[in-house]
This record gives sequence, C-alpha cells and structure tokens, in this order.
Amino acid sequence: MAAQTAATTQTDGVIRPSGGGALLIDGKRASEEVLATIAATTREVVAQGLKPGLAVVLVGEDPASQVYVKSKGKAAQACGFHSVQYDLPATTGEPELLALVQKLNADPAIHGILLQLPLPNRLDPTRVIEAISPSKDVDGLHPVNAGLLAIGDLSRALVPCTPAGSMVLLDKAAAALKFDLSGAEAVVVGRSNLVGKPIAQLLLGRNATVTIAHSRTRDLKGTCLRADVLVAAVGRPEMIRGDWVKPGALVIDVGINRVPAPSQDGAPAKTKLVGDVAYAESLGRAGAITPVPGGVGPMTIAMLMANTLRAAIRIGGLKVEF
Repeated sequence: MAAQTAATTQTDGVIRPSGGGALLIDGKRASEEVLATIAATTREVVAQGLKPGLAVVLVGEDPASQVYVKSKGKAAQACGFHSVQYDLPATTGEPELLALVQKLNADPAIHGILLQLPLPNRLDPTRVIEAISPSKDVDGLHPVNAGLLAIGDLSRALVPCTPAGSMVLLDKAAAALKFDLSGAEAVVVGRSNLVGKPIAQLLLGRNATVTIAHSRTRDLKGTCLRADVLVAAVGRPEMIRGDWVKPGALVIDVGINRVPAPSQDGAPAKTKLVGDVAYAESLGRAGAITPVPGGVGPMTIAMLMANTLRAAIRIGGLKVEF
C-alpha cells in the first residue's frame, strides 16, 4: 500500500504516516497482540487441566471456504488448542449435518463449534446454527447469543467475531486520538445479523448514539457526514466516497470486495481487494481508517480464537481472567 511507505508502526496498533493524514489502523499487528494474549492464557488454562477445543465443520468444496478453514485451524493450533476439522461432501444431507452438530455439542473436548458458511443452497443455515449449543456457538450467530448481546449481557454472550474485532481496532484508534466513544455519533452502514446489527449493539453499549443506515437510506451521504464513527459493512465496493467522510472521523471498513485491477501491456486481467470505503479518497479526511486488506480481516480469526477460549473457560467453570 503506497500510502504506508513513509510510515512508522507504533505499539498502540496504528500506523502514523510521517506526512500527516489519517492514522492507519493496523489490523495485522492488533491480531498478533490478541493471539499472543490468547496463547499465554491458554497455557494457564491447560495448566488447570483444560485444553480448549475447536471443531470446524466444512460442507462442500468452496475454494474460499477451504482457505478460511485452513487458516482457522492453523491459528487454533498456534494458540495451543485441540483443533479438529470435519470435511463433509457437498451431498451431505441435513439429518447427517445435524447429527454431527449434536455429537459435537455432547463432546466434552470441544468448546467451540464453527459452521463454515455459506452452506450448499439446499441446506438451511438457520436450522443448523440453531442446533449448535449457544455455549459453543463461537460465531455468535445463535439467537440466544444475539439476544444476550441485544440486552447488553456480554458476560454470557458470545459476540460475532468481525464486530468484536472491529471494536478492538476502534478502541486502538480512539486511544491514539484521545477520542471518547461515549456520546459520539456513530453511523453503521449495513444491517446484517453478522456485522451491522451486532456492531451497532456494541457501540450502544459504549454509550455512542447509533444510526443504522443501509443502501435505501435517504440521503445516505448526509447521514455518513454526521458520523464521528463510521462503520462500513454494506458489501459494495467503494460505495462510501471520500467526501462522505466527516473530517476527523474514525472509519472502520469491514468490506472485502474483489474487483478487476487494471492490466498493462496486454497482460492477463487481475483482481484486487477493496473495501466498502473509497480508501485513497478518505485518507485526507478521516482521523483514522482501516485499510483493506490488513484492517478488520485479520481480527476476525483472532476473535474466533478469543471466543473459543472464552467458551472453554465458561464451560469449564475456571477462574481465569480473560
């Protein structure tokens, strides 16, 4: 990323460009810090006789899902977890999948169950997610966990990983800028159960004044321009332009979109990753911003590991600070 070449990485998890402009929120560094804390706490938990266990269930052979699952397995092993993976053929029926979930629910060596989405079209993800024990639902998608988050009971909820990771990054940016989330106006663009709604609940819990906007919001640009904190999770490449960003705003870009990249000299067409925010346009206006890639993405796997460790501690009834 050319904008980062003359920058210095700080221990507070942000990159400060030497020429000024927005702080770049370093998701890779932040995820490494989280994973180091998890590994240290896991050693403490193992010393008390409990090894956190994560089971990942993959149905079918979607290439992107295979990459994600492999990364999650490697992270679990690096944290010191017991890690197992179930690779099921795309022809797997719902009764077989539900039977596996029930088996994992009853397995005392497994504390976290991750169902890799998307499932093949003929399978109902809602039905399968609801079959997972809420205490082992490390994706935080079960209605019980959604309800606990909605009422603000974070002592019992397992929070979806991407919103939880986004809040870690937001806290780092806020600390670097000495910015108080309490009373700030936050706008979340996107209303999904996986990201938009949960991060709105988390921001409410931090006493921000929260607006959930979306592609049908009237005067979306004007709504975004009010935001001291702008979270983009709408799934449209660079939909939010630089002049939609309030000067000094903290911008969390959750979007990961693959778009065509210009090719030269007749070379084969390539692609690149961009966010939901027009990054280059926003650098001169935002107070802090997450890049894509290298922002929210690395935090998702880190928070999955955090949820697995948290679930193990709760299920095991251990008195361990985490």
